Amino acid sequence: MKNIIKNTLLVFAVSFLVTSCHDDLNQSPIDPDSFTEENVFANATEAKGALAKLYSSLALTGQSGPDGDADIADIDEGFSQFSRMLFNLNEITTDHAVVGWGDPGLQDLHGQYWSGSNDFTQAMYYRLAQEVTFCNSFISLAANLSDAEVASFIAEARFLRAYAYYNLMDLFGNIPLTTEITTELPMQSSREEIFNFVESELLEIEAILPASNEYGRVDQVAAWALLSRLYLNAEVWTGTARYNDCVTYSENVINSGYSINMTDANGNGTAYDELFLADNDTNGAQNEFIFTLNFDGLSSRTWGGTTFLVHASIGGSMDPTEFGVDGGWAGLRTTKNLVEKFPPASVDVNALNSTLGGTLSNWGLVGDATENSWDGPDMLMYETTTNQYSLYATLTDGLIKFRFDEDWVTFGNNYGDNGADGSLEPGGENIAVTAGTYLITFDLDNLTYSLTEIIPTEDKRAMFHSDGQSLEIESLTSFINGYAVTKFKNVDSDGNPGNDSTGSMVDTDIPLIRLAEIYLNYAEATIRGGGGNPGLAVDKINELRLRAYGDTSGNITSSDLSLDFIIDERSKELYWEGQRRTDLVRYNYFTSGMYVWPWKGNVPGGTAVDNFRNVFPLPNNLLTVNPNLTQNEGY
Repeated sequence: MKNIIKNTLLVFAVSFLVTSCHDDLNQSPIDPDSFTEENVFANATEAKGALAKLYSSLALTGQSGPDGDADIADIDEGFSQFSRMLFNLNEITTDHAVVGWGDPGLQDLHGQYWSGSNDFTQAMYYRLAQEVTFCNSFISLAANLSDAEVASFIAEARFLRAYAYYNLMDLFGNIPLTTEITTELPMQSSREEIFNFVESELLEIEAILPASNEYGRVDQVAAWALLSRLYLNAEVWTGTARYNDCVTYSENVINSGYSINMTDANGNGTAYDELFLADNDTNGAQNEFIFTLNFDGLSSRTWGGTTFLVHASIGGSMDPTEFGVDGGWAGLRTTKNLVEKFPPASVDVNALNSTLGGTLSNWGLVGDATENSWDGPDMLMYETTTNQYSLYATLTDGLIKFRFDEDWVTFGNNYGDNGADGSLEPGGENIAVTAGTYLITFDLDNLTYSLTEIIPTEDKRAMFHSDGQSLEIESLTSFINGYAVTKFKNVDSDGNPGNDSTGSMVDTDIPLIRLAEIYLNYAEATIRGGGGNPGLAVDKINELRLRAYGDTSGNITSSDLSLDFIIDERSKELYWEGQRRTDLVRYNYFTSGMYVWPWKGNVPGGTAVDNFRNVFPLPNNLLTVNPNLTQNEGY
């Protein structure tokens, strides 16, 4: 399906052509029947190509490639692409991202002072309205075909329509609900009514969707996954908690054929970064992806998508060739709130020493590389078996020796290494070490020793560029204020750049839903009283942290599992994937003073804003066209 989406877009573009700005959710494609019904819906094979347009309308922006024939007017074509708008509204408005550009209305987003005339909130509304229109048209026309497989095509279209309404409900609250092409101005539906529609659609199609599908197309598991997300947020959107249902549908996904990617294809110690490389449709990451937007630098070209995410994240001292592109746009960075969620790389020597067994002995380390230098007291070693000693110790650049009972006087009570050959001699030469944490062993029987460096534990999901960047953000428009994010790249697992030899367009696919999110949904719903198994929640989170750390050093226990832990874990696992604002709203952190970040509320240190900003305004020109609609409170 990825190839179908890429290669049939232009063939079927005219069938759903829209060239002007949508005024409502009831818009019809221009002349929808002249080509569509007669040609595109002649049979199941042709209908499958038309189905590709429904997918590609979330990935692309028009009929001619990256620009020149936009399907939404009155905004730069690249700005209007769906995932770029999702990033703008759900990431730039939060602690995850800031942007340096001064386009009208863009800085309003991070400062949380947007209005009903904001170009970016308006573009998102119309992009999703367009998707609803396309889906309505497809569902109506495909219903005339008798081919058995068309039923699953229609179910896919219904999923995409439900996904569009899910986002409209989340972002805008009370919106019109239309399920067929009409020229009548629709009435406004409540958020709860939209919720009920999305729920009912997903429940109805879960048995119609295939159990598995081609990469890039949704299946039964995608319906379960979106239900998991829907129920996790039900209390915000309807006033009624549905955490039991979230647990149920999360379990369905967890027990499905999808799996967390553990293939470290580029050998850098973690399989996390493979999720965001140019070959993430084949390098193992695809096994985790439940719903994706597919991109190719040659045949599905847009200034949104990952082309935006990669280019816009590069500036300052960063080398664009390391990211497989021809240059940076010096726009996107992150705030210290995200950076500081990742603790500095460290080794807990006390915890490590507790694993050695044995007892503290009179043999120890002395020297200016030790914590007490040459004067002692010495760093005592553990006798693990007779005449065998071990110690985990953090040392500085300098010298050490082995000494008994802190005694220099009696010859033979200290050992050094003449010739640095690993053998010890009484009163031998000082042993040179470089700074680091080591497992140090001392064999008194054979007079040998070893120093094995312990690499500090780090969460490898922390993908930041700090060289030349300040952690603090004094100016939102200066790229060097705030760490840059290196999460998305246009290179494959072997380091080769993407298909576009110019380095302009990016191949990397965007996961809209992946299995890791469902693990976190399950854990949160369990903590919130959803009846899940806390042990399973811990196991699933540890699966993610095993990938993140490369070993079990980051594992947690049930005592660590809390709501605060979960939202921070969601931040670390899912940053820049379009979910942060929704999460913060669910925790009452988005607008309140309970949690602030730099320039929240347009104040350097951050401040609370009015609660009405938990939803965005309906576009002002939409209200002019349709008098049946009422603007959201506060706007």
